[in-house]
Amino acid sequence: MDDFRKIIYGVLVGFVVIVIAWIGFVYVSACGFSLACTQAAPAGERTPIPTLIPATLPAPERGTAPAIFNKCQVAAVNLIGAWVSAGYPETATFTFTDTKGATCEATFKKDVQPLFLESNLWYPGSLACASCHNSDVANASANMDLSSYAGMLMGSRRTNPAAKGNDIFGGGVWEQSKLYEMLFVKRMMPLGRPPSVPAEGPLVFAGQPVQSTAPAAETPTAALAVTPTP
Repeated sequence: MDDFRKIIYGVLVGFVVIVIAWIGFVYVSACGFSLACTQAAPAGERTPIPTLIPATLPAPERGTAPAIFNKCQVAAVNLIGAWVSAGYPETATFTFTDTKGATCEATFKKDVQPLFLESNLWYPGSLACASCHNSDVANASANMDLSSYAGMLMGSRRTNPAAKGNDIFGGGVWEQSKLYEMLFVKRMMPLGRPPSVPAEGPLVFAGQPVQSTAPAAETPTAALAVTPTP
């Protein structure tokens, strides 16, 4: 009988100890070791919009007009064709006609070269042309370098970096060029180009409209009345 009582008392004491330990753990987790328990106080309400501007930010400019988007839209192949037909200049501007029939002007570096250097441009997931046609002409596809203007002038099927290969510009005649054949006729480039991409390639924003410099029409003036001499 005494052993049974000892077991009962032991269970009760253990239960009380466990309850006290659990309450202490909960209190310490919520309030720490402070009797003030400030951690359990509800957080003060704050406005979701900051009332002070960080000092690191530049002062807002007032009264400035928003930038005007002044780009032309044209198919990628047509833009390259206009550049080749203009003699494929490196720095001088050349003109092309955009999708709305407006005359625009562009440059190689800003408008044409990105078509060979940017990935995901010709179709989603496409590699940049220069990733396969690069300055390592010994291992580049078709031994051709499309990563720079100088590399393009050297042509394709080059035997070494100093050797000139086959002209890819058709001597300035776009429809007779190797680029025209691969981009428009065969549609083989860029590699993996799906049939859903038009023959003219994707539409891109390039160049800007040519500003008209024609003088304004003169407003006709009334003829001066001449008083006859008596």
